[in-house]
Amino acid sequence: MSDCLFCRIVAGTIPSKRLFEDDRCVAFEDVNPQAPTHVLVVPRRHVATLNDLPALGEEGEGLAGHLLRVAAEVAKGRGHDGPGYRLVLNCNAQAGQTVFHLHVHLLGGRQLGWPPG
Repeated sequence: MSDCLFCRIVAGTIPSKRLFEDDRCVAFEDVNPQAPTHVLVVPRRHVATLNDLPALGEEGEGLAGHLLRVAAEVAKGRGHDGPGYRLVLNCNAQAGQTVFHLHVHLLGGRQLGWPPG
């Protein structure tokens, strides 16, 4: 989608600090970090919200798992696998989703409080 911020980042028309990419997703640093490590893992394919994955069937299930695996690999690469990290998926506006392109937030590098929000 040409008007989607993350689609434009994936396409390379908006610069980003990429940490990982493959044929299914891209991981890049958030421009407004909420923790010392704040990385977004986004699918290359435009999927607006987590609610839209079931319509993709097995492809959606595979994509969700892939995003989580990539987030875990990036966390490990940053040394957060021992002390810990948080993965966040916001779904729709009331939950805090502001870019309607599915994405996983990877947060780490400091003590994270609970409950969030």
